Amino acid sequence: MSVTQSNKDIGKLLREAGLRPTRQRMALATMLFDGEERHVTAEMLYETVQSQNLPVSLATVYNTLHQFTEAGLLREVAVEGSKTYFDTNTSNHYHFLCEQSGELMDIEHGEISIQGLPQVPEGMTVSRVDVLVRLKRTS
Repeated sequence: MSVTQSNKDIGKLLREAGLRPTRQRMALATMLFDGEERHVTAEMLYETVQSQNLPVSLATVYNTLHQFTEAGLLREVAVEGSKTYFDTNTSNHYHFLCEQSGELMDIEHGEISIQGLPQVPEGMTVSRVDVLVRLKRTS
């Protein structure tokens, strides 16, 4: 997704996704959709908000990230039971996870191929396949 930093463009992006461009949504969207692809947790984004002295609570950050995900602006990547990253790259792709640092990185397109998916139950379709390759530093 390529989004510019302009408030006008951010407001348009939110409206086109069916979201009202509130002050908090605008602030968070400006941080997320600056043209760079990124992986953030709610806590990481909240730290950025706090460092900029913006009046946004952690609960608002969580709610907004989930609203952006439901609107198709973000992709949710569940790493562990309670750890979730939000990815600004919503295309179908896979990830590396560095176990020591917790850094989530995209795997280059075409580096993994998925074959032999099981037949899905009648009336169902595969919406996406998630692959997470865990990395650890060598000694």
